[in-house]
Amino acid sequence: MLDPVLLRQQPAELAERLRSTRGYALDTAVLESLESERKRLQVRTQELQSLRNSKSKAIGQAKAKGEDVAALMAEVASFGDELKASEVALDRIRGELEAISLSLPNLPQADVPFGSDESENVEQARWGTPRSFDFAVKDHVELGARHGWLDGETAAKLSGARFTVLRGPVARLHRALAQFMLDLHTGEHAYQETNVPVIVNADSLYGTGQLPKFEEDMFATQLGEQRRYLISTSEISLTNIVRDEIVDAERLPLRMTAHSLCFRSEAGSSGRDTRGMIRQHQFEKVELVSICRAEDSDSEHQRMTRCAEVVLEKLGLPYRKVLLCTGDMGFSATKTYDLEVWLPSQDTYREISSCSNCGDFQARRMSARWRNPATGKPELLHTLNGSGTAVGRAMIAVMENYQNADGSIDVPEVLRPYMGGLQRIA
Repeated sequence: MLDPVLLRQQPAELAERLRSTRGYALDTAVLESLESERKRLQVRTQELQSLRNSKSKAIGQAKAKGEDVAALMAEVASFGDELKASEVALDRIRGELEAISLSLPNLPQADVPFGSDESENVEQARWGTPRSFDFAVKDHVELGARHGWLDGETAAKLSGARFTVLRGPVARLHRALAQFMLDLHTGEHAYQETNVPVIVNADSLYGTGQLPKFEEDMFATQLGEQRRYLISTSEISLTNIVRDEIVDAERLPLRMTAHSLCFRSEAGSSGRDTRGMIRQHQFEKVELVSICRAEDSDSEHQRMTRCAEVVLEKLGLPYRKVLLCTGDMGFSATKTYDLEVWLPSQDTYREISSCSNCGDFQARRMSARWRNPATGKPELLHTLNGSGTAVGRAMIAVMENYQNADGSIDVPEVLRPYMGGLQRIA
């Protein structure tokens, strides 16, 4: 959520920034009309409340003296209906203003490049050299089809399209990757391992920005009157740990990592990446979340991105680091780096990690603060999240980059301890 001062005092300037950086059209006429009505109703409501309080006090004093209070009671009753109507109208206007505020995306940082889509993202660096093959490269689906190790047909029977059953050494490779990432992030990178719910309430999704705008992307459950949602990323659960909290300064930065199932409806992605495991309804990620002071968020963003890079480097997977343009960033982000891993079968780089600084955008929605010891007052936290990394896509990258002509797959050295010493899947 953006600073409400921008909406109240600088609507035209805010509208232009949203239009030029996000392509978002903010109707300033509606906003200004609602804000004007809010002010009028708020003033009148406060006047009536003050009048009611003063008259109630006068009634109490008159009763104590044994005086007739009928006239005073009638006067209070005469404006009681107006007060009630004014309070109802004020709540309605505030709700409409909040709905507008919740729909607004975060504003990009000044150094984020302008652009309309991913074609205008800016490459920052590359690591590793894509391998040259002297045989016809197979994709992960072909490699996994042997012995039914990667089975989309059975998964479709069980659940429908965009699900996969993994078996045998490929299933173990998938598990090994998640364990390797957790050990790396909790050890070398000093994140706290955290196990979180994968079903959350609506308040959690409002806090991190999935609701109300992106409800169609979520899978939901309904039990009686209670509607809950399956998380699309454990960022949701991890970040909301500090919702409605005032965090002690000595706990910051708060760094957490979680391995979890994730669920996405992939609304609007019909026809994209339908083959294999690139785009699934159910997948797993090892997520990184940092909660910090405002002055530390830029350095924390660089640190988090570097932690995700180390995963790929230790796996020996070529990748590139990309700074997303304004038109390709997520709703809650103020700045995002994507890491894209090389996939030989596609002869291109594909996203495997997205590391975002959300500034105080989510913290304002969550009322997540820390107490500044210098002032003794609470201040908004900054929140950051990143994939460290997507487990399924890391498995795809390992399978394709480490394949051999006979269809076998070499196991990266760092994963062998997690695979019982196995050096090759064959």
